[in-house]
Amino acid sequence: MSSTVAPAPPLRIGPITLDAPVVLAPMAGITNTAFRRLCREYGAGLYVSEMITSRALVERNATTMRLIRHHESETPRSIQLYGVDPATVESAVRIIVDEGHADHIDLNFGCPVPKVTRRGGGAALPWKLGLFRDIVTRAARAAGDIPLTVKMRKGIDRDHLTYLEAGRIAEDAGVAAVALHARTAAEFYSGHADWDAIARLKETVTSVPVLGNGDIWSAEDAVRMMSETGCDGVVVGRGCLGRPWLFGDLTRAFAPESAPAPAVDATLGFVAAAFRRHAELLVEFFESEDRGCRDIRKHAAWYFKGYPVGGDTRARLATVSSLAEIDEVLATLDLGAPYPGTAAEGQRGRAGHPKRPALPDGWLASRDLAADAGALLAEAEIDNSGG
Repeated sequence: MSSTVAPAPPLRIGPITLDAPVVLAPMAGITNTAFRRLCREYGAGLYVSEMITSRALVERNATTMRLIRHHESETPRSIQLYGVDPATVESAVRIIVDEGHADHIDLNFGCPVPKVTRRGGGAALPWKLGLFRDIVTRAARAAGDIPLTVKMRKGIDRDHLTYLEAGRIAEDAGVAAVALHARTAAEFYSGHADWDAIARLKETVTSVPVLGNGDIWSAEDAVRMMSETGCDGVVVGRGCLGRPWLFGDLTRAFAPESAPAPAVDATLGFVAAAFRRHAELLVEFFESEDRGCRDIRKHAAWYFKGYPVGGDTRARLATVSSLAEIDEVLATLDLGAPYPGTAAEGQRGRAGHPKRPALPDGWLASRDLAADAGALLAEAEIDNSGG
């Protein structure tokens, strides 16, 4: 479950130094304060919030203002922003900086979800080079001493790649690091990440760290990615679903002196305790036992993947509504059952299938933004769902 290699050098993102070159990828509905705190209990790294919409932050949407809050134990604090309008993104960054909400800001240019790309956001946006440059330049300027980074994909599809140009633009704009999910929007999470693209970006962007993302399911994968691509650090997303102790494995691999505990023996009892701790933190975050327990339900299949947990028990875990009920279900498990090996490893979460990305009409016709695109950008920025 873990690797032992020569320690990796610390990762420096502006003034922030990370003993282990590891970043938790923002994941909607997952990387709230509860999950970030849990991951941090196991290992070192930078733990990023769920994606926050810039307009929602500027308009002080109640849900958004809750999502940007960090627990007092979280340091450094990190927030990811999504936006398509340069002025709105700049205003959101200024709010974060002026009000002291975070120590690091990341900009999302990698989301492949249709409701985002069909409005020109996420992975679709870097196709419009001027718009991308304007957003990143104004955001980096507004961030001041707070390091600002960008996370992106290879491009829209294999015929419309953007990552090398976007990487150079971001570097010139003054970002502190660039992260690449080595898939296109069309690939969604399917197939295999193109780690060669990470290596090419590393050769292209030379003055700031380049981070690699995609298909890191274990510490061994992270070590191999850094060795094969030369990247400066890794961004871990779906690989830690139901397995927050992966950050302990990563810390022991890259910075063993910073690891808070020895390698875990992931018995069923260990996993059950982690699941229970996650539920407890969710209850605290939501300030509601019912809501926290409803939220932990979606994590159950990930935590117990490969373990001898019967269908009836899994069904009960998917409907729990109190911590007492969780305790009751967990007490029925064979807590001494050993780690099941490969059955518990590999891909986690839905991979989906390659699909044609949803884009605004005529989006691919030009690299420049149409003169009448203001209404489109305004519509995209109105989304105030809070993330």
